[in-house]
Amino acid sequence: MRNWISCAAFAALAAVSAAPACAQQAPLDGALTIVVGYPPGGSSDRIARLVADRLKERLGVTVVVENKTGAGGRIAAQSLHVQAERQNVLMLANPAVMVVAPLVYAEPGYDARKDFKPVSLVSRYKFALAVSASSPIHDIAALRSWLREHPRDFTVGVPATGSLPHFFALMLGRAIEQKPEVVGYRGSAPLISELIGGILPQAVDTLDTLLPQHQGGKIRILATSGEARDPQLPDVPTFRQAGIDLAADGWNAFFAPASMAPAKVERLGKDIAAVMNEPAMQRAVRAAYLEPVSADVAVTTRELDAYRNQWEPVVRASGFTATQ
Repeated sequence: MRNWISCAAFAALAAVSAAPACAQQAPLDGALTIVVGYPPGGSSDRIARLVADRLKERLGVTVVVENKTGAGGRIAAQSLHVQAERQNVLMLANPAVMVVAPLVYAEPGYDARKDFKPVSLVSRYKFALAVSASSPIHDIAALRSWLREHPRDFTVGVPATGSLPHFFALMLGRAIEQKPEVVGYRGSAPLISELIGGILPQAVDTLDTLLPQHQGGKIRILATSGEARDPQLPDVPTFRQAGIDLAADGWNAFFAPASMAPAKVERLGKDIAAVMNEPAMQRAVRAAYLEPVSADVAVTTRELDAYRNQWEPVVRASGFTATQ
């Protein structure tokens, strides 16, 4: 995922940040801490800080973002689930922490279903399949035709073994009845470098990562994983539009420790949903090539259940396990 949100995005939020807090809202009983399991400057951290900036106005309390990095976000999750009931602490997390890690690690250090309460979805991101700009394959039809003649050459690079793009590549292979050889890289940078150079025939990564390279003419995105075409790629079909029955996405969402009082969870869910519904916030999130989402506790819970139902069978069927 992209490690920055443009200055223009922050400028778009500046006018709203000066707005007064909602008078009808009673303040929390103290400051709110938002824990992020990734380093400062990353997309998760930036979204957390955008939300924190607006929440402090809406709630009338101090809102602090605390980065607890390590173990792919699991350190933050481990710290959150032991919080005392009286503490106001939330975590911004993604499916890698809340869906995949509990399935691939024997001892992740937390129970994703029991130790946390969903609060509010705030963004979604799509996946995309890409080839080099010099590749003779220009669309999904051409790829499928080529794979029929070369079924053993379906090599797909992903930014990390065990990542969401890894499991999406497996979903893709199942949908087209071709078993991919998934090659995990140490991040998106080396993956894209070898894709551009023609060393790697195909790659799956998040759309926000691949899009700038596509726009720069260095790679060619063949299809995206959304239900509708991405507004920035009007000429690129979704997988379903290209004849493959496949749609999936990833997300960022806030979670509370299971110890937090239900009324407080509901209150924070509504406040974050209201913040995410602000036009300036939506512009800021879209500037990072992500889709803003406004969702309270009930909607977030339903979305999370649906997401687990889609991804958990794929992760389990892969047989993938992690050791660190």
